Amino acid sequence: MPSDPLPDWVPARRRQIGDQIRAARSEQKISQEKLAEAVGLDRKTVNRIEQGAHSALLDHLLLIADALDVPLADLVD
Repeated sequence: MPSDPLPDWVPARRRQIGDQIRAARSEQKISQEKLAEAVGLDRKTVNRIEQGAHSALLDHLLLIADALDVPLADLVD
């Protein structure tokens, strides 16, 4: 039984969160590769999260916020 498609606002919000992560990372002049190393992900996964193409686990968002030294709320607000 296929699941219902996500409402349009969900991928749009995922892209907004990715934009916030990219902005925080860029502000600190940290590459995707360095961020990926810090949180135990590969660079492609970080890229997919920033692009909104990947639904990040809460654990990954917590690790990213910690690595960027920003509150999680700043990334998802």
